[in-house]
Amino acid sequence: MINFFYFASPSTFYRLAGRLSPWFFALAAILGVAGLYLGLLVAPTDAQQGEVYRVIFIHVPAAWMSMFLYFVMACYGAVSLTFNTRLAAMMARALAPTGAMFTFVALWTGAFWGRPTWGTYWANDARMISELILLFLYFGFMALANAFEDPRRGDRAAALLALIGLVNLPIIYFSVAWWNTLHQGSSVNFRGTSMHRTMLAAMLLMALSFWMYSIGTALTRVRAVILERERRTHWVRELAAPLP
Repeated sequence: MINFFYFASPSTFYRLAGRLSPWFFALAAILGVAGLYLGLLVAPTDAQQGEVYRVIFIHVPAAWMSMFLYFVMACYGAVSLTFNTRLAAMMARALAPTGAMFTFVALWTGAFWGRPTWGTYWANDARMISELILLFLYFGFMALANAFEDPRRGDRAAALLALIGLVNLPIIYFSVAWWNTLHQGSSVNFRGTSMHRTMLAAMLLMALSFWMYSIGTALTRVRAVILERERRTHWVRELAAPLP
């Protein structure tokens, strides 16, 4: 049996993260190449939108990850508030920049997709506005986390903001059903999909690639956070000591 509490120690998790992160980056690269190959070269041309629809293979997985990473970040924040665990707060901090990046990519690719299909880069659409609010929530989380001299106070303030911001996730997802918006409905949902199987396979491969990339970057970034937060501990001083 694996003792997961053993890995809750920052010093232990630091070493584990260093071993695992290269594997996740390698998986991200392999899955990304396969997804782009299917999406750009194999998937058929859309009957209505033509070739421009292929931005979906970046846009939709990025939008999925922007919401998923925020949810995971908020869960880590809740764990850090409930159990006062240092590593959970560090993981929340490590996830925020990647989540913000995917949110920006979703907005940016959506704008370039909207120009030929809607005739404009931006519209006051419920899903677009709520996704933009998500980006601001990520920025607010990172700003709050670094706004205090005591990092634990920053952790608590940022965690509270993350938990409050969870209300925005169902608004993003259900906005196309709740309001009359320009944005098309979800391409994939719990009832299934009408997409061509090659298109669906390419989109899922890209989503997995982004997921593996997110794990790899979070593990890499949390190592830097651990070193910063634990710099006065004996094990970090030993790690930083020059070799004889």
